[in-house]
Amino acid sequence: MPVGPTTRRRQLGADLRRLRELRGLTLEEAGARVGISKATLSRYETKEGAVKWPAVDALCREYGASDEERFALVELAKGAKIQGWWRSLADPIPESMNLMLTLEDEVVREDHYACMYVPGLLQTRPYAEAVHRASEVPCPEREVQHMVDVRMKRQELLQRDEPPHIWCVIDEAAVRRVVGGRQVMQEQLGHLVAASALPHVTIQLLPFSTGAHAAAVGSFVVLRGPTNELDVVYVDILGGGLFMEKPQELERYRLAFQYLSAQALDLESSVALIRRISEELG
Repeated sequence: MPVGPTTRRRQLGADLRRLRELRGLTLEEAGARVGISKATLSRYETKEGAVKWPAVDALCREYGASDEERFALVELAKGAKIQGWWRSLADPIPESMNLMLTLEDEVVREDHYACMYVPGLLQTRPYAEAVHRASEVPCPEREVQHMVDVRMKRQELLQRDEPPHIWCVIDEAAVRRVVGGRQVMQEQLGHLVAASALPHVTIQLLPFSTGAHAAAVGSFVVLRGPTNELDVVYVDILGGGLFMEKPQELERYRLAFQYLSAQALDLESSVALIRRISEELG
């Protein structure tokens, strides 16, 4: 998968911080040596906002980076301009969704745990419309259709030449909850079965019989980058979502997903249960 601007920007921040810490310099000390403020350097390292490549070049020289590494980081800085298809949409997109689209455009794998609804990447349009209409904050139909359009556009990443691997552990409650009526739900379950046949999609069901499990707190997604240090966790919360990338947070959610996958049904049994639930609806 080609490396996109967001991944380049995040990799640049991680490398700048690593080089500074190897040199034993504080943010204030390093910034003073190249004529930038502590706040600016902190922003560079925390992967926020634009960067100026001459400053990156100066920092690399101050940190004693090799010419090869300096050239590589300068190229990262030059290429770290965030652009995406969603930027051209006429209607605004909520900030949490904007960031999700930015990150998702460059992931190599996504680990989804879904306890309420089928993951957005695997939703049919009628199902997605029903989910948006059920929001606690009523919104005009035009807004519902706009957000569903965005969701459908998101799903195109599954048809890429080099798509990310999508691994979903879905709670049995999510496939038994009749969203949009019986016909919509049957169509959605059939879509899940079809998606499970794709080589880059893995679907497991977490049955009620499992009882208590590792993620009783709610749905989440681990967005995995080309390296572990570029991973991000997205947690569903009322009114939007929360992103986390501290090492201890990432490790906890990675471990939770491993436990969930281990507790869930195998692939064949998961598809069999989805089919059975669909037949019960009929």
